Amino acid sequence: MAQDAPVLAAREGAVLTLTLNNPRRLNALDPPLLEALLGHLRGAARDESIRALVITGAGRAFCAGGDLRALAELSPARPGNAFYGLAAQFHLCVQEIRWMEKPVIAAVNGVAAGGGFSLALACDLRLMAASASLQFAYTSAGLVVDGGGSFSLPRLVGLGRALELAMLDEPVSAEQALGGGLVTRVVPDAELLAAAAALASRLAGGPVRTMGKTKRLLNGSFERGLEAQLEAERHGISDSADSPEGREGVAAFLEKREPRFASR
Repeated sequence: MAQDAPVLAAREGAVLTLTLNNPRRLNALDPPLLEALLGHLRGAARDESIRALVITGAGRAFCAGGDLRALAELSPARPGNAFYGLAAQFHLCVQEIRWMEKPVIAAVNGVAAGGGFSLALACDLRLMAASASLQFAYTSAGLVVDGGGSFSLPRLVGLGRALELAMLDEPVSAEQALGGGLVTRVVPDAELLAAAAALASRLAGGPVRTMGKTKRLLNGSFERGLEAQLEAERHGISDSADSPEGREGVAAFLEKREPRFASR
C-alpha cells in the first residue's frame, strides 16, 4: 500500500493494524480518511482470516478529531451541512467497529481529541502511551459530541463524570484515564505498538466468534430490559454451545487441556 494513503493497513498473522495517516494534520478526520477507514473495517469484518484489529495514528497524535478548518471552508454559509456529511461518514465507521464480531483495540499513541476521543471509545479495548492524553474538545469549539461519544462515555465513567469531562473540557492524562476506567492499560511510549500487537495476537488466538457474540450482548444490554436480555443470553449460550468454538472449549475443559480455537 502507498505510504501516502490516508489509512495504512499492515497484516501480521491474524492481526490487522490500521494506522490513520495524516500526521501533518494530527490525523484529523476528513472524507478521504474516513472513506479509507470504513473500507478497511468492512473488509476486515468479511475476512475470516483476520481475527483482531488495532487502530492507531501516525506521528505524534492518535487523532485530533474532525478537520475544522476544512469543514468551515467547505460550506462557509452553512457549515452545518459539512459537519452533517462528515458525521454520517464517521458514524458508519463507529457502527462497523461496535458491531464487528472481532475485537478492536485502540492504541492511543498521542492526543485523542474530539472525534479522536470518540473513535478510541468506540473500540473494545484501549491501550494508551504514557505521554498520550484524551480531551473531549467539542464544547470548547461550541460543538455537540459525535462519533458515539455521548453513548460510550457515560457508559464507561457514569453520567456525572461524562458531564464533567464534556463541560470542563480539560485534558485527561494517561494516568487519569486509567484510574477513571477510560483505558485498559497504560504502557511506555516506545512499547505501545508492541503491547497492542501482543494483546491483539492473544485475542486472535482465542474464541473470536464467541467474543464477538459476547460483545453484541454487552452492547445491546443498554437497550434491553432484564427479561429481553435474559432471553438473548439464553439463545446465545445455546447457540455457542453448538458452535465449533463452544464444542472445543467444553471438550478442552473436560479433558484438562488448552483449547485450540484459532484453527476452528
